[in-house]
Amino acid sequence: MRITLELQRTGGNTTGFHVPDDFVTELGGGGRPKVVATVNGFSFSSSIAKMGGSYWLGVSAARRAEGGLTGGETYDLDIELDTAPRVVEVPDDLRAALDAEPAAEAAWRKLSYSHQRQHVEAITSAKAPETRARRIEKAIAQLGR
Repeated sequence: MRITLELQRTGGNTTGFHVPDDFVTELGGGGRPKVVATVNGFSFSSSIAKMGGSYWLGVSAARRAEGGLTGGETYDLDIELDTAPRVVEVPDDLRAALDAEPAAEAAWRKLSYSHQRQHVEAITSAKAPETRARRIEKAIAQLGR
């Protein structure tokens, strides 16, 4: 479905598209639909969530940079329900650490897509190998509890 919305600056570094209730109802998928949004040829997976009584499609700073999006501008969006399974690509070093700790691996499999993604992004965003190793150790310790 196509809709034209403003990418609103919502405070600090946060931005999002305020999505009308009737659009969410027509889209289907319940009260927090998983979607694929395409704007200016840039596609990303997300969820439309209710915040402060209104539906929002948040756009992170990283996604704004990737898609060339600017808060305060109006964009044409194509939004479709995302029915594909969400799978996080686990880096080899994290995979090896998980394989070495069965309790952590079991906990990892129970995490939602979003929580798995948060762990992976924290690890892959490390600039130094030592930082990356520490973040893997921390993740395994948290998961192995």
